[in-house]
Amino acid sequence: MLFGKSRLEMKVGIFVFFGIVILVVVVLSIGGFKSWSSGRLVKFNFNFINGVKIGAPVRFAGMDVGQVKRINLIFLPEGKTKIEIVGWVEDRVKIPVDSTVWVNTLGLLGEKYIEIMPGKDTINFLSRNQILEGEDPIPMQEVERLIRKAASDIDATIVKINNGEGTIGKLLFNETIYNELEALIKDVRKHPWKLFWKTKEKK
Repeated sequence: MLFGKSRLEMKVGIFVFFGIVILVVVVLSIGGFKSWSSGRLVKFNFNFINGVKIGAPVRFAGMDVGQVKRINLIFLPEGKTKIEIVGWVEDRVKIPVDSTVWVNTLGLLGEKYIEIMPGKDTINFLSRNQILEGEDPIPMQEVERLIRKAASDIDATIVKINNGEGTIGKLLFNETIYNELEALIKDVRKHPWKLFWKTKEKK
């Protein structure tokens, strides 16, 4: 009886063990865990990261090769503040030291991620924990400010044209210039050879 009970407990223990292993594998797979392949940490420095979060993808030439692991705030001695993004990338990815890195967006208002465009240096590559300076994204308020400024400039140009100011305004609203231009066009139509005739300069 005791022997049969021990065998039953062993079977239950083995079943529970394999159940836990399968559960761990499923959880790690859903979370995109990278333990199945070797990798290294690289660092990217920015002044502004526009909402990049831990777990965001790291792409190399448009291909997913890792993810953001940590985001650190760094206070420099000269009073400046930097944002350090620590990213995990696969070992098979060789990042040239002259590569360009920036914050990209999936769609207009989608997820923020790190994009790496490989450089041309095929000899020197980024090593573990080496820092790559990133190009800061343009803040949304700056984009809005530029759009408002462009709209304001267009409005000012239209007002000048309506007031007969500037070259276009004078051509459209100054009757003297318009009449002279119209007379010139009519003259050229009647005497097209004048376009090729050079008047002799008086000595």
